[in-house]
Amino acid sequence: MQVNVGGIDRVLRIGVGAGLVILAALGIIGVWGWLGVLPLVTGLMKFCPVYPLLGLNSCPLKPKADD
Repeated sequence: MQVNVGGIDRVLRIGVGAGLVILAALGIIGVWGWLGVLPLVTGLMKFCPVYPLLGLNSCPLKPKADD
């Protein structure tokens, strides 16, 4: 599993996911708020399974070593 979720993307996923889960746990929003677990987990794992299907990667490019 290769890392494909970069810094800002990761922070946003964790923030939005945690916010939705907290709101759902407090009963402020409906059951759909538990969907916040998905962005929370992908942010924590630094991997989004949908990104490879779409050819996306939000990680910065690493410089190649000279051969």
